[in-house]
Amino acid sequence: MSVKEQIKSLRSELHKHNYNYYVLDDSSISDYDFDLKLKELKELENLHPELYDSNSPTVRVGGDITKNFATTTHNSPMYSLDNSYSIEDLFDWEKRIKKIVEANIEYTCELKYDGASISLSYVDGKFVKAITRGDGIQGDDVTANIKTIQTVPLILQENYIKEFDIRGEIVMPIEGFKKLNLERVSAGEEPFKNPRNTASGSLKLQDSREVSKRPLECLLYSIVESSGIVKSQHESLEIAKKWGFNVSPHSVLAKSIEEVFDFVSYWESNRYSLPFEIDGIVIKVNSVDQQNELGFTSKFPRWAIAYKFKPEQSATILKSITYQVGRTGSITPVANFEPIDLAGTVVKRASLHNSDFIRKMDIRLNDHVYVEKGGDIIPKIVKVDISKRDHLSTKTNFILNCPECNSVLKKIEGEANHYCINTSDCMPQVSGRIQHFISRKAMDIDGLGAETVNLLVENNLITNYSDLYKLKVENILGLERMAQKSSEKLINGVEYSKQISFDRVLYGLGIRHVGVTVAKQLAHHYNNIDALMCASYEDLESVDEIGGKIAESVISFFSIQENIMIINDLKFYGLNFENSEKKIIKTNKLASQLFVVSGVFTKFSRDELKLEIEKNGGKVKSSISSKTSYIIAGDNMGPSKRLKAETLNVTIISESDFIELIK
Repeated sequence: MSVKEQIKSLRSELHKHNYNYYVLDDSSISDYDFDLKLKELKELENLHPELYDSNSPTVRVGGDITKNFATTTHNSPMYSLDNSYSIEDLFDWEKRIKKIVEANIEYTCELKYDGASISLSYVDGKFVKAITRGDGIQGDDVTANIKTIQTVPLILQENYIKEFDIRGEIVMPIEGFKKLNLERVSAGEEPFKNPRNTASGSLKLQDSREVSKRPLECLLYSIVESSGIVKSQHESLEIAKKWGFNVSPHSVLAKSIEEVFDFVSYWESNRYSLPFEIDGIVIKVNSVDQQNELGFTSKFPRWAIAYKFKPEQSATILKSITYQVGRTGSITPVANFEPIDLAGTVVKRASLHNSDFIRKMDIRLNDHVYVEKGGDIIPKIVKVDISKRDHLSTKTNFILNCPECNSVLKKIEGEANHYCINTSDCMPQVSGRIQHFISRKAMDIDGLGAETVNLLVENNLITNYSDLYKLKVENILGLERMAQKSSEKLINGVEYSKQISFDRVLYGLGIRHVGVTVAKQLAHHYNNIDALMCASYEDLESVDEIGGKIAESVISFFSIQENIMIINDLKFYGLNFENSEKKIIKTNKLASQLFVVSGVFTKFSRDELKLEIEKNGGKVKSSISSKTSYIIAGDNMGPSKRLKAETLNVTIISESDFIELIK
């Protein structure tokens, strides 16, 4: 067998195993054997780049970097659906369509997946393109990211038609979402709010390797083709299955609106038994000829409608309000109520957010309250039943002192939250800052978790994160769960963290509003901590993506003497407070000039263009002001930016003009 035939055979076999495992849920090979075959294919492809195939099973792991997602027009519009909320709405819809179609009508009922809509294009049985819904006329090309999703077939089974689109939804299964959030929380990161937004956001990640790590699935529901092979919606679902697409088994053909409503009622009660979220049922006229006869309004297809489920609510009694202290000192009130079963889980607590929320809702102890799950994930109080309130009840007064250290709370002007400003002696703040410092995207210290941090703080072994570097094995031996091996692992992890890059150390400091991305921007722009500490408000605000709130927060952090002392200690212990690669300054041709970059470019990516500006002494900012020297405009420059530039008389130049400036 030639190398070409060997590669072709391996690809075909692995595509089949992928389909069996991810779509049919019927593994035909062990994970170990699959990995061996995938490794063999990868090695052969590396040795023979001339045999590259963009749809090889090896592309599933990702690797493409997409700096700008190209806007692409759909082959046919992706319409949204009109909504209904009762059987009366469905009868009204049927009356409207029967005024146009006189023949008997059947309906296909399908689950309405709560995810991100996608359109996939196939030519000659091969996956060629994926476009988000966008505005229905055009969307973003996310092909590289979609290729990493195992339930998207890259090569179809036999008997497919030459060219077609298929529409579906990218979803994140509930268990995968929970696992992802556990990993984020353990790493000291904010949990994602719900599976739908997480699935949608994942499609726009720039690094497809990161997308491949997300537990995404693709569920398909509509073939769009011009050959006329598809005669009905119900038949199209069966055809899609045969071609190798992942199609939900939960669909029925109904002969009347009453049968439709039976399907709706069943799934409204049983939706929590599904592995992914649905927020309703989609009802479609089954016959394609009748669909064509009914046509479209300016917004919706007349032949389809969505029945939306009402959010599940349960009534309970508010027993108490407790207050939690975050690592930044932010105080969060929490409602504790009698346990209720809600959306398949037992719920007994919900955030009350802040004093403004409590006042607006007029929430009081022993109130009868209604709770629902926002996005079917996060419990929230949505209503108070005033009619059942005791006439002797009194308004809830927000606490004046910190529940942990008794310090007087402060409410910052323009913010909704109260804060404990005793940053050095309030234990949740001390422990929280250290936990953030050791988190995975910061120092990632092996052998050190939240429980161990609390243990070290409670035993007065550490009071801030610089104290970690003073620890020795003998200091922690004998503490609960800390034997010789675990103690050595912790100390080794602390020592290894000295190799962590400057941007991650900066993120680990826990400066308010400075997340992973902002830390990278600041580290790249200032190159070392000393330059950052000396930066003025105006200087910080001129950095791309750094607004006034972040600038104020950075200046505030470095104005506290204790923070400076901790940074000096960390420098002494050998942590990285400067970039290993120095920023190369080519010229000072753009000195004192401020640029805004907008649009898509041909000779540079946006990031490359910004780097060239900085290398020639200029500065980049994300928003236009009267101080802006030039706007470099590419294709698809935002009309609002162009209008603002013209209003402020800011000079707009092209990519070619910029190249002339730095020649």
